[in-house]
Order: sequence, then C-alpha cells, then structure tokens
Amino acid sequence: MTFQQQIQQGIPNQLPQPKPYETNINHAPKRKEILGEEEKKLALKNALRYFEPRFHAELLPEFREELEKYGRIYMYRFRPDYEMKARPISEYPGKSEQAKAIMLMIQNNLDYAVAQHPHELITYGGNGGVFSNWAQYLLTMKYLSEMTDEQTLVMYSGHPMGLFPSHKDAPRVVVTNGMMIPNYSKPDDWEKFNALGVTQYGQMTAGSYMYIGPQGIVHGTTITVLNAFRKINKDPKGGLFVTSGLGGMSGAQPKAGNIAGCVTVCAEVNPKITKIRHDQKWVNEIHENLDELVARVRQAQENKESVSLAYLGNIVEVWEKFDQENLRIDIGSDQTSLHNPWAGGYYPAGQSFEESNKMMAEDPELFKDKVQESLRRHAEAINKHTAKGTYFFDYGNAFLLESSRAGADVMAENPTLGREFKFPSYVQDIMGPMCFDYGFGPFRWVCTSGKPEDLQKTDDIACAVLEEIQQNSPEEIQQQMKDNIQWIKGAQENNLVVGSQARILYADAEGRMKIAEAFNKAIKNGEIGPVVLGRDHHDVSGTDSPYRETSNIYDGSRFTADMAIHNVIGDSFRGATWVSIHNGGGVGWGEVINGGFGMLLDGSDDADRRLKSMLFWDVNNGISRRSWARNEGAVFAIKRAMEMEPNLKVTLPNFVDENLF
Repeated sequence: MTFQQQIQQGIPNQLPQPKPYETNINHAPKRKEILGEEEKKLALKNALRYFEPRFHAELLPEFREELEKYGRIYMYRFRPDYEMKARPISEYPGKSEQAKAIMLMIQNNLDYAVAQHPHELITYGGNGGVFSNWAQYLLTMKYLSEMTDEQTLVMYSGHPMGLFPSHKDAPRVVVTNGMMIPNYSKPDDWEKFNALGVTQYGQMTAGSYMYIGPQGIVHGTTITVLNAFRKINKDPKGGLFVTSGLGGMSGAQPKAGNIAGCVTVCAEVNPKITKIRHDQKWVNEIHENLDELVARVRQAQENKESVSLAYLGNIVEVWEKFDQENLRIDIGSDQTSLHNPWAGGYYPAGQSFEESNKMMAEDPELFKDKVQESLRRHAEAINKHTAKGTYFFDYGNAFLLESSRAGADVMAENPTLGREFKFPSYVQDIMGPMCFDYGFGPFRWVCTSGKPEDLQKTDDIACAVLEEIQQNSPEEIQQQMKDNIQWIKGAQENNLVVGSQARILYADAEGRMKIAEAFNKAIKNGEIGPVVLGRDHHDVSGTDSPYRETSNIYDGSRFTADMAIHNVIGDSFRGATWVSIHNGGGVGWGEVINGGFGMLLDGSDDADRRLKSMLFWDVNNGISRRSWARNEGAVFAIKRAMEMEPNLKVTLPNFVDENLF
C-alpha cells in the first residue's frame, strides 16, 4: 500500500507480522511493576478493545508479554512500516488542510531524529508521550484523514474518542493529557493508570504535537545563559557553565552555551543519547575521564573558547571533582528529568547506567534510596561551589523540589512566600521578570512545505517585522528585542533544524501578531507554503507551575491553575486549529497544569481574522494575571496593551505602602 493508503486504513484488517525489538535505537526503560493480577487483566482488556475479537487469542499472550517485560503495552507489532517523519503537507491524505497539518506535526514528534524513545511513542522527558500505544496512533491518523472542517476530533490522553460535529471556527482537535482528579495525581498514580492504558503523561509539547526538537529550548536556554552571565556582570567568553542532561529537552544546553559564547560542561549517563547529540553537533566533544576533562576545561577557559564538553558519566562526580580541583564554575544548573525521578529521569551516582536500569525495575525502593542519596551529594557539592561565588539556578526540572524531599541542604535560612529555596528558579530571577512579565515567550512556526527555502523566507520576514517594531519600542523591552533579532539572524548558521523546517523566537503579542500576519500575506501571495503557528507551553499564559512558569508570582496564587484553564478555553473559541491541556509537564504529575495550541495559516482571510483574535488573548491573559500579582513589568505591559487595544479593560492592582504594617 502507498503511504496515503496506510494512513487511511487505520488499524489493519489483518494482523501484521510481529516486529523484532530493535536494539540500535533509544528505548524507554522498563517501568516498575505496579499492577495487581486483576489490574493486569484489566490492562489487557483495555488494550484488546482496539481490535476485533477474532484477533484476541493471538494478541493476548503478546500483549501480556509486553506488559511483563516492559511494564506497558506498546503494541510494537502495529508500528507502521513507513518512515516516521514530517512530510510536506501535500503528501497527507484528507479533506481538511488543518487536519493534514496536525498529521504532519504528529509525525514530526515521532521522528527518530526528534523523539527520545520513538518505538514507545515518547518524545522527550523520559515519559512525554504522543500516544500510549500504536493502535491509538493508527486510529488517530485515520480519523484525521477523514475529517472535514465541520468536525472536531476529541483526544482523551492519547486515545482518539472520535469525530464530533462542530463548525469551521471550532478547533479541529481538542487534546487532554493526564487530567486526573487531584487526589490521584501522585507519581505512582501515573505509573498505575498509564499501565492500565487509560491516561498518559503528555509532557508539554509532546502530547500537544508541537515539539520541534531541541531547537525549541535552545533559544530559551541561550537567553537564560546570556542573562545569567549578565546577572553576575561577566562576559560569557571564558566563563564556565556546568549542568547535566542531554535528552530531548536538556540536549539543547551545550548548543545554547556555544551560541552564548561560554565553556559548557554537560554530564549525561546514557551513551546512546550522548552519541546522538555529538553526531548532531549539539555537543563538540565527549570526555569519559575526569582528569582529562579538568585539563580541557582549564585550556578552554584560558583561550576563551566557545566550546561544549559532554562528560559521559554522573554529574555529581563533575561537581565534586571541580571542587577538589578548585575549578571555578561561573553559572550552574541541572536539567535531568527530575519530574520523573524514580523511572529514569535521574540516575544516581555510584551506579552504572545498566545497573540503575535494572534496579529501577527490580528493586524500585532501593533505587529511590540511591537517587535521594545522590541528590544530597549533588546539593552538597553545589553548595561548596556557591560558597566560592558560583551562581546556581534551578532550571525548572524539579531539582530543588526533589532535593528538598530527599533532605538535601537546599532550603533558605529565612524563607519567604515563593522564596523557600536557597537557590532561585531561573523563572524567578531571569525569564519571569525579564521576559514573561513583558509578554515575551516562545513563539514558534513550522513550514509545512518542508522546504528549507520557505524557512529562510520566514526567518527574513520575522527579522524585518521585529526590526520595524524595535524602532518604536519602549526602553523597557529594547534588550528583549535586540536578543531576538540577533537570534533570528544567526538561526540558519547555527543549524538548529531537527525534523521539520521549524523556527522559534521570543516575541510579545505585538510581535507574534505582526509576524503571523506577514506570514499569512506571503502565503496568500504564493511566496511560501502554509505555516503552522504554535508555542511551547512554557510561556506567558499557558502554564500554571508554582516552581517554574509562575514561580515569580508572589501574591499566594502560584498554586492555582485558573490561568492555564482560561488560556486553553479562550484559544478554543478564538480560532486555534487545535488546543491541549495537560497535567504534569516538565515538573511532574500533580505539580503543574499546562496548555498549548496549534494554528494553521493558509493565506485566507479567515486565518488572518483568527490569528489576530487568538494571539492577542493567548499572551495578554498571562500578562494580566502577572499584573494582578503586582509584578511591575507586567503592570507596565498590560497598561501598554490597553492603550493599543481599546476593547481591552483589565483590573489593575493598587500597591500598598509596606510602612503601614
């Protein structure tokens, strides 16, 4: 069958042959055994309901073996035979261009060059799934190929519930992931209900079909690293940045360090992903000997090189060794997946990668003890460096939260509401007050033609729009504008494309609307093909996360999730092509609610109308919430927004004189 026929077929009428387990790609670790016998039976029934009863006798033992061997039922047999990658939009079958764009984005999330564990349908973060099994993928793609612009596909945590009648201005797809009743949102709840096949962890952009490879976070990390060096009044050249993780998100760190111009040391325990990042040129060198690493860092510091050095080993060893050698670390962080500490997100020191994977599945309690012991060592080593002047920040991966739960020395001596830890979140000190409060966040787009020349044209359009806006921008946002113009000018030479022809930059509502409007005109004029707009959930409005996106909210409301819920509802009726709302992205189940969107620009007047309505709301919803929390940058930004749009009327806070107390 052709590619189009395979998509339209969905779940095949005849069973495909079982597929061999490929050992040359990165697989998810075995999940711990958490289901009782009756629950295992229920998980098997849940999996078999995708298939006609005539197949059950053959599939049952196979699915049982998967459940026992991997802790999940992935249905490997049903992996498609075609190459998994984003194709030009014209190659997808269907009746709706919007639906074709969503198929393109789904395949991009599962591209082997993009996805962390492609055979397990996991895009990044160790557990960020696009789907829970291959039947869900096949059925979803079939529905999208049949959909009209008068229907909406409803997605329940990876499961396509079905196509429902709607209208052309409604979202084509509505996605939820992991939306648990609050009392069932602990890490073990994810393990249990995911194993049952009834919910999944969508991370942020994994289950939203909006991941664009590490480029998405390269930009944010570059801005973070640049501003961290500004915060300590040091030129990045010759400066040392130490961190860990080379996975789906964390792999961006060495590349960002190179763009910022510093020396980056990034530790990673997984040899496969380390090799991938080196092959992709996201990291310059791999080192396995600590003495050699120390000598190489000293050389790089002395020569003021912009170089990234991966250490294939545990990050705790790096912090401890650099302390012993009195090697000065200027800025430090961590981006292991500590939202998922007991299932492969963080590997303990003193254990090999293979030993850890075995212990994780066979003795999870001992593994948990080893992780917490390692976190205490990790924090102790960091404290030794910060006493010498290192600026350390939590990179929103729950490092400080999990370290505190392990009893590590990370708590502030004199805590205040929102400043419980001795180290700040990067949002508290950098991204929040410098970007989010002013409405700047990760706006992204994908050229659905698949043509590099279309991406170049969109880069040029975006740069021209930003340069024009900058001429009349107030002083308060000049630095943000300069950083993003510099970024977009260097984007091509930095070879950031992995998978689809995609780009990201930080823009406020004005920038996003004007760039999108210019794209839509170029599409209408036949200069470029259709473009998908989106963003990271890690943005001004999309996410309520008390230890990350909303960690610089100090009015006591950082544990509420009103903003994210309002954001996705508002995007839905203002014209988004698809919307998503998740529990658990980035920092763990029960720790965050986050929402995202996708929007297809096709050159039409309808697209022009929708982009202006939706993008304005998508940003200003968050600025207004941040303003009400008395964040002065956000008060400035929302007042400016009201001056630009007379229909916007936002309640402003009155400030209280502290002396009254």
